Amino acid sequence: MPAVKSGKILVTGVNGFIAGWVAKELLEQGFSVRGTVRSIEKGEHIRKALAAYGDRLEFAVVQDITLPGAFDEAVKGVDAIAHLASPVSISAKDPDQLIRPALDGTTSILHSASAPGSSVKRIVHISSLAAVVDSRHQKPVIHTEADWNESDPAEVREKGKGATPIVMYRTSKVLAEKAAWELYREGREKSSIGWDLVTLCPPWTFGPTLGATTPADFTTAVATWFSICIKEEENPLLWSPGGSWTDVRDFAAATVLTLTKPEAGGERFIICRGPFYWKQWVSIVRRLLGKPESEGDQTYPDHEVTFDSQKSQDVLGVQYRDMEETAAFMIADFKANGWC
Repeated sequence: MPAVKSGKILVTGVNGFIAGWVAKELLEQGFSVRGTVRSIEKGEHIRKALAAYGDRLEFAVVQDITLPGAFDEAVKGVDAIAHLASPVSISAKDPDQLIRPALDGTTSILHSASAPGSSVKRIVHISSLAAVVDSRHQKPVIHTEADWNESDPAEVREKGKGATPIVMYRTSKVLAEKAAWELYREGREKSSIGWDLVTLCPPWTFGPTLGATTPADFTTAVATWFSICIKEEENPLLWSPGGSWTDVRDFAAATVLTLTKPEAGGERFIICRGPFYWKQWVSIVRRLLGKPESEGDQTYPDHEVTFDSQKSQDVLGVQYRDMEETAAFMIADFKANGWC
């Protein structure tokens, strides 16, 4: 399987939270980056945040990722692709608001990478644990890369617009990743592609937002963390199992490792530090800020749904930071910006 250890990498949706960190890690490792944005203005904050890397960061405008051929120009001359551009919304009214952009954006870039003369050797498609977790599994359950979310797509097929927005979102992640694997298998069978595929499935991803000028710039994950842990606003999530998480720096490092490791080709990876309760984060943050411990029970029930990320450690060599390291990193950034 081909690996990419130098050259130019296309990062789609580079102005996004995770994509910006992926671009930063690539630049730090000596790669050049071409990032796609919907307009030049959309990329200004990330250009400023990564200004130290000079002309090794360039931009390509792709106004509508769903159009056939949308990425034809952007993929020219790149050695690999990290595909992160995909809609994130928990307020959609129609499944197609999320499914069509996720699905068509994925197939569009894979077709562009398959054109005659393409120099692309590897494509890293960023999926989600939403494509892995399946509510039909008996609990407790430990999910692995072999698992697929079949229940949410079934609900969308049955209910259509009557499905909840979160089910629509999770379905979009499932269908986009499955489409990527289908196109990859077809291309290998026909010997019509010169690239291989890797997919990464992250959970809640926490860290500072590159180029943010106000907390209003935060993603849903970071905004929720800020609200609960820094502002300590009332939230029904506080005592509930929060799910699973990873540090954005670890995810960015994992993305680069999937490019440079030959054995990563054709593989699916769960990128996940572990499960959490929001109350755990609050307790750590209060301690780091020198505040008294909050009152209440500090014991946490076992999580019913967890994910096995051992494969990412064994094959890629990912080393995961703990909650205290990530909290300290975020607090330092918030303090530097006067937000806490």
